[in-house]
Amino acid sequence: MSMNRQGRVSRPEGEAAANTDTFTGNRALMLEEPLIFEIGDEQTTGVDIPEILPGTGRGTAGEAGGGGGPVDSARLEGPLHQPSAGPPPRSGEDLKGLLRTRPIGLPGLSEPEAVRHYTRLSRQNYAIDLGLFPLGSCTMKHNPRLNEKAARLPGFADVHPLQPQETVQGAYALIDLVAHWLKTLTGMPAVAMSPKAGAHGELCGLLAIRSALEARGDARAVVLVPESAHGTNPATAAFAGYRVENIPATPEGRVDFEALKARLGPDVAAVMITNPNTCGLFERDMKRIADAVHEAGAFVYCDGANFNAIVGRVRPGDLGVDAMHINLHKTFSTPHGGGGPGSGPVVFSAALAPFAPLPFVEKQGDHFHLVEEETAQEHHAHSFGRMVAFHGQMGMFTRAAAYMLSHGADGLRQVSEDAVLNANYILRSLEDVLDAPFGPSGPCMHEALFSDDGMAEGFTTLDIAKGLIDEGFHPMTMYFPLVVHGAMLVEPTETESKANLDQFIGALRSVAERAKAGDPALKAAPHFAPRRRLDETLAARKPVLVWKDPEIAQAAE
Repeated sequence: MSMNRQGRVSRPEGEAAANTDTFTGNRALMLEEPLIFEIGDEQTTGVDIPEILPGTGRGTAGEAGGGGGPVDSARLEGPLHQPSAGPPPRSGEDLKGLLRTRPIGLPGLSEPEAVRHYTRLSRQNYAIDLGLFPLGSCTMKHNPRLNEKAARLPGFADVHPLQPQETVQGAYALIDLVAHWLKTLTGMPAVAMSPKAGAHGELCGLLAIRSALEARGDARAVVLVPESAHGTNPATAAFAGYRVENIPATPEGRVDFEALKARLGPDVAAVMITNPNTCGLFERDMKRIADAVHEAGAFVYCDGANFNAIVGRVRPGDLGVDAMHINLHKTFSTPHGGGGPGSGPVVFSAALAPFAPLPFVEKQGDHFHLVEEETAQEHHAHSFGRMVAFHGQMGMFTRAAAYMLSHGADGLRQVSEDAVLNANYILRSLEDVLDAPFGPSGPCMHEALFSDDGMAEGFTTLDIAKGLIDEGFHPMTMYFPLVVHGAMLVEPTETESKANLDQFIGALRSVAERAKAGDPALKAAPHFAPRRRLDETLAARKPVLVWKDPEIAQAAE
């Protein structure tokens, strides 16, 4: 099939259409870019690759593969091109029919064509370097370039996990520095630096809780998860082998303390609570909850994904938390999204510290040492073991250290203050035009929550999100948290100026007013994006994952 034309940018109809259509499909600097399968071919390549002699695995000095032209035989001389002294190359018979017998079908482009193709595609993507990125519960804030420069320093960027320990003392010292700051900011005595992301950290905390319970011979099987917690919490608890039970929220969007207290019993291993929670609110009863959970013999796991809202202001250890992960890629501003990179260190209370995972960095005399299985029996015999092959994400640690040191204690405190201030500015600026279900509950934390209640009949959160695309903004988080129908969760972060917030508020207000007025054009938005609105349900249920040559597809039909 050829490129799907559904969802192409809209064109004016009638007389105006003749003045806006272009021969190329481009619209000024918004360049139309086909699929690479449509513009590339198997005979084109930006590099010269020698043909492989059948049955040898060695290149020839003749024609280059992929139509790249002849290869200069002089380029194949010298020590780098001499046959190896290793075992003889395997023949096609040795591979038992695994050699490719037909072209692989991958399209090729020349170097300038490849550069232009991906550059044009990048122009159709939204990024934090283009504007405000209002995703709730994601903290998509500006990443200081100083952090990136530090992460690329020799000794950090090129460190290898299998290097001798004496050659990476500087890296260990930096990991220890970040660990010190995390313990100081949370008021917790221990931290595991190896978990790779938030959900990985949740698993780490629950495994430590399980080990602590097993050590005292206590077989508990239930984890309680409030409605206001992050969606990964129940999934992680189930993955760890626990039965998950839900705790309802109050009309104000916080944990129902009485319902939680009534459910506590000898079968409850832990409570997983997100604070600030997914509704953008601080759990005011956190200390009361922790005291009740501890009295029942269970542990408190806190989802620290929203630590950005309280860093420098609240120490979770003072609230009775036993384990909490911290997303370095959110609170301490490192590249976030697209699947990584990530890092989710877990801080532990004194009750859980002996059960934390291996490996960990420890200073012994004047040197740092990586405590692993072989040495753990000396003073960490109760660890639940190793979660990962290697210690952690060096680049993430370096970026976090640069962020912490450049801000200092007072700067980190201002981070949370500005994040909360910006979110409340958005909440109060829009609550007259958008429904704010928990607005009457008082100030929010780092994110403002709205719903599509009050829109004209047939208009939903989806229409508002698509309208924002026309305004040049990435939509906010949609339909989450699930406790609010048609939820719109907006997190401006602390790095946005008042001018930027005012522009976003104006754009969202304009779209909301159109939705309340029932503007039919909004149902067809976005109008100015490279692609129009698609049937997202059909795309999810019947995704087209493989490109097929239209001529071959037509012949098959």
